[in-house]
Amino acid sequence: MKYVGQVAASSSTARGAGAKHAPDPAAGVKPQAGQPGAAAGLSTDSGTRGRIARLILENGPVTAAGLSVRLGLTPAAVRRHLDNLMADGMVEARTARQYGSRGRGRPARLFAMTDAGRSAFEHAYDDLAASALRFLAEVAGPDAVTEFARQQIAELERRYLPVVAAAAPADRVKALAAALSADGYAAAAGGAPAAGGGEQLCQHHCPVAHVAAEYPQLCEAETEAFGRLLGTPVQRLATIAHGDGICTTHVTAPSLVQHRHPTNEAGGISA
Repeated sequence: MKYVGQVAASSSTARGAGAKHAPDPAAGVKPQAGQPGAAAGLSTDSGTRGRIARLILENGPVTAAGLSVRLGLTPAAVRRHLDNLMADGMVEARTARQYGSRGRGRPARLFAMTDAGRSAFEHAYDDLAASALRFLAEVAGPDAVTEFARQQIAELERRYLPVVAAAAPADRVKALAAALSADGYAAAAGGAPAAGGGEQLCQHHCPVAHVAAEYPQLCEAETEAFGRLLGTPVQRLATIAHGDGICTTHVTAPSLVQHRHPTNEAGGISA
């Protein structure tokens, strides 16, 4: 779920208190790029190196001179930090494209975030979000985490509802898959392999799998929302958070439930 960043953003109080319960993953260890904790110092903008990495992440490829102006540092100082980021595999240098006639001197070098660097930032946010939810559970109990998950998924449900409702009944699962894919879930819809009909909604990517592994309430809230959006019982069969390769949700064919009593339950096994 894309709302994982909102966990950290809306939990400034929990951030400080949660730190008492979560040891610093970078203490005494230099993690490799792409591993959880590789961007622990970067995600909270601690230090010049973190500020440089964040500017590159948020603004795209940029020159050392551009970073120098933004940060009020000498180009030499910026390049030292960029060299360290490149050595860690977080940033890579590219040659800027030349348009028109080329002047004297070497072409400008642009510095961009690598895939490993982006992954490290995502893991760092996951760690912060997990700490915030851990603090919420300790202070207010597990029901508070459940309520939080439902509140956050409600925003996605609100955005998806017009798209799903506008589709023909036979195309609603595909419409939901398309909406999920637009949000980065790499989702697809297809017929259920088992006898009895229905469809399967498969999500090949989960932005919050690391957090959902500890707090399945996130998956449960998502499953409930799918049931409401599609207007039919759904059953979660597998989740990436539990080690499965794909998040798979079985969607009961409406024709099989038209004679049943109405229900608001999503049904099935959540996460």
